[in-house]
Amino acid sequence: MKTSPSIVIPALNAATTLGRTLDGLRREAAGEAGEIIVVDGGSNDGTVAIADARGVRVVSAPRGRGQQLARGAEAATGEWLLFLHADTLPERGWADALAGFAAEPGNAERAAVFRFALDDRSPAARRLERAVAWRTRALALPYGDQGLFLSRAFYDALGGFRPLPLYEDVDLIRRIGRRRLVMLDVRAVTSAARYRGGGYVARSARNLGCLGLYFAGLPTRAIARLYG
Repeated sequence: MKTSPSIVIPALNAATTLGRTLDGLRREAAGEAGEIIVVDGGSNDGTVAIADARGVRVVSAPRGRGQQLARGAEAATGEWLLFLHADTLPERGWADALAGFAAEPGNAERAAVFRFALDDRSPAARRLERAVAWRTRALALPYGDQGLFLSRAFYDALGGFRPLPLYEDVDLIRRIGRRRLVMLDVRAVTSAARYRGGGYVARSARNLGCLGLYFAGLPTRAIARLYG
C-alpha cells in the first residue's frame, strides 16, 4: 500500500488472539503494513512473547486501553495511525481501503472505521452486528473494535486518547464528530468469545447500561467496575 500506517494494538493477556491478528495483518499487507506496535498493559501470559516472535515493536504502558493507546500513538512514527484491538482482524481489502482513504486530500481531517463483525455464525451474532451497524450509522458511535484510522496531524489536533479506564474510544469519537467520520466498506472481524461466555443478551444489556451511565455523567472509573 502506498500509505503505510503505524498500527497500534493495545494488549492485556491477549495470547489467544494476538498471534492471529498479527499474522493476518502481515499477510494482507504483504510486508507493507508499516510499523506495528503492541502496547502491553502488564500481561502475565504469552502476549509479549507472541509479539516478539513476530518481530513487532513492543512498548509498555500502565493497564487501561486509554493509557495504552496514548502510549502507542506517542511511540508511533507514521503519518497515519490505525488503532486496532488485539482480538480484531480486518478482512481482506483493508490495506487498499486505508490507502484510498488516506489518498483523498479531504480526509486529512476525517477518521475512518471498519464495519463490525463477529467470528460466530450464530443468529445472535448477526443480530448484534445489525444493532452495531445501526448505532454506527444513526448515532455515529462506533467502538474501538471497529478500528480507527486517522492522520497523525488530526489525531494530535483532537488531543489524542485520554487516559480513561473505559470509553476512551467513545470519548475520542465524540470529539471527531459525525461529519468527520467515515465507515469503510470492509469488515473488522472480532472474537465473539466474550459474548459466547457471558451470553449475547446479558452482555449486550450490560454494555448498553454502562453506556447509558457514561452519557449520564458517571465517572468512567466507577463504570469500569460494573463493566467487568
